Amino acid sequence: MPDANKNYVGGEWTTTETGETLDVVNPADPSEVVARYQQSGSEDATEAVEAAAEAADEWAATPGPERGTVLREAAKILDDKKDELTDQLVAEEGKARGEAAGEVQRAIDIFYYFAQKASDLGGTRKQASGPDTDLYTIQEPVGVAALITPWNYPIAIPAWKLAPALATGNAVVLKPASVAPGPAVALAEALDEAGLPDGVLNVVTGPGSSVANTFVEADEVDAVSFTGSSQVGEMVYDQATDHGKRAQMEMGGKNPTVVASSADPEEAADIVASGGFGTTGQSCTACSRAIVHEDVYDEFVDALVDEAESIEIGPGNEADMGPQVSESEVEGTLEYIDIAENEGATLATGGGVPDDLGDGFYVEPTVFTDVERDYRIAQEEVFGPVVAVIKVSDYEEALDVANDVDYGLSSSIVTDDHTEAKSFIDDSEAGVVKVNDKTTGLELHVPFGGFKRSSSETWREQGDAGIDFYTISKTVYDNY
Repeated sequence: MPDANKNYVGGEWTTTETGETLDVVNPADPSEVVARYQQSGSEDATEAVEAAAEAADEWAATPGPERGTVLREAAKILDDKKDELTDQLVAEEGKARGEAAGEVQRAIDIFYYFAQKASDLGGTRKQASGPDTDLYTIQEPVGVAALITPWNYPIAIPAWKLAPALATGNAVVLKPASVAPGPAVALAEALDEAGLPDGVLNVVTGPGSSVANTFVEADEVDAVSFTGSSQVGEMVYDQATDHGKRAQMEMGGKNPTVVASSADPEEAADIVASGGFGTTGQSCTACSRAIVHEDVYDEFVDALVDEAESIEIGPGNEADMGPQVSESEVEGTLEYIDIAENEGATLATGGGVPDDLGDGFYVEPTVFTDVERDYRIAQEEVFGPVVAVIKVSDYEEALDVANDVDYGLSSSIVTDDHTEAKSFIDDSEAGVVKVNDKTTGLELHVPFGGFKRSSSETWREQGDAGIDFYTISKTVYDNY
């Protein structure tokens, strides 16, 4: 059995007060325990918060370029370990190797990006109403930030929260998801090697009910950033704001791709398949609804079925699409497949578990047709490789169907009509809107976030928006 990885608290690698550990299994072969981590409790979380609070002032006073140097060195260390980190991500989360390598590279790029941004931090200078007065603003760190991250992007999402928090001078406590915590621990290892001062970053593994709750409620914590399901995120938001914290929640999605009458059906099917079946459908921005004009509906369905059936399923190091991350995720996906069939949707392909891949957590790429807009398969987040195809008679109906959900994270349209494209950009109720592109995939230097139940609609992530969340403005009147 593997040795247990330790928590990172106050610059030391520590074991939990509970004395308990948690096992992480290979989603492609659940009989294989690939890693073991600390099953921490509230006492461990409290120690992490105290360490962060003690380190916060000194790190905040460190010049931005010096903070950037630490981030840049960490990026180099991650780059040197890219293959090792990719192997770890495949083993713990199950992603196909190409997707895992791309995610690791994204984390590296994020650290390089915010290393440079640390040197650019500043405020604005304004003209005062009277003479002999300097009037300007200063950006200061909020203090201690608590980061709660999910398993589906186990290195990229911790990186895009952690890098701007550190770049702007905050101390951090981080709780990664218990299903795949290893890549987040690897970020701590890189930062420790890069010379990050003790206590500035603290990583504690374990359940949300003890670790995350302690983080969110601690008096020393000033800001909370969460990514995960809407149900959990809404509870975390209420808990954080009730305790006076700055709060940023990015949550679920029910993301549509509208296929217009002018679209090429095969091109549209390729876009939808990439967005819907990439990362095994385990992305908050995954396309789960294809809203298709009746003129191209039949051709699109045939092409999408072909795309789904051409995907090779298997272990991440060998196939196009890997397993889902856990047995409970597979059960949830299969439950929605049963619900869709019972509601009256037609199973065009997939819908089952491959019978030649052992006990791995696999689900076939699945396409449903004859889906009505009010079916649960068209309204609720599935988080698996399932696409519901909805037929519409015109663009106005397509837009109405696209917006007729409780979520608003990502959306796209496939069209050759520029007027439709402009209308969709203006009227789509989503925080990310794309034209002739898949719903997944994000640039790291522009804001990311959703509308409605996809987000707290308070602060965006990434780029300058990430800087904004982790800083607070001070206005200075210097009457010299």
